[in-house]
Amino acid sequence: MMTVHEVSKLAGVSVRTLQYYDKIGLLHPSKYSDTGYRLYEDTDLERLQQILLFRELEFPLKDIREIMESPDFDRNKALDQQITLLKLKKEHLENLINLAGGIKLLGVKYMDFSAFDRSKLDEYAAQAKAAWGNSPAYKEYTEKAKNRTPEEDLILGEQCMLIFREFGEIKDTDPSSETARALVIKLQSFFTEHFYQCTDQILSGLGRMYAGGGEFTKNIDEYAGEGTAVFVNEAIQAYCG
Repeated sequence: MMTVHEVSKLAGVSVRTLQYYDKIGLLHPSKYSDTGYRLYEDTDLERLQQILLFRELEFPLKDIREIMESPDFDRNKALDQQITLLKLKKEHLENLINLAGGIKLLGVKYMDFSAFDRSKLDEYAAQAKAAWGNSPAYKEYTEKAKNRTPEEDLILGEQCMLIFREFGEIKDTDPSSETARALVIKLQSFFTEHFYQCTDQILSGLGRMYAGGGEFTKNIDEYAGEGTAVFVNEAIQAYCG
């Protein structure tokens, strides 16, 4: 057993932070001494390790608690996701270091902004959160999906891509036009009917993910034409804004 001060020293986390984690239900000590001091077992320290890994990856405390309290939470699966995210973060930091070196060598006119692109990191983080999500939208999604066959899922995927193809046909027009707005409403209604209540906030987040430069962008553009994913996001933001 370790006291809160010993855990604080071991983990490099302040006593106040550990007390706050206890208060919000994120990390309760296994026991309390007769005098009321927090006492931590190895299982508590294991949980603290996972919390701190999520914090290094900039997950909000609320999200961490929802993830770790999910009935489907698997420690090993979470570690695999954390390792992938940490590798992506390392790649992002190395790109920034190389950029800073280039600026130092070539001067401030070295105009390369690609190193600031966090799209891969942000996209994977969003997918990881969704995988463990305990939100009403995620619960509704799992409820609607549990009785569908793989064939039905495939059909829904094709129907969704057909909507993106409609966006592709007008991608050279004004994303705030009535035509674009009608397609955004059609896409939002499709998600609400088949997956979860797609609020404007959720829709806005999906739009940013589509245009983030990862697999979503690639798949949409390959199916509906180059630039479609970005146009879809612009149309969504115009509608939600």
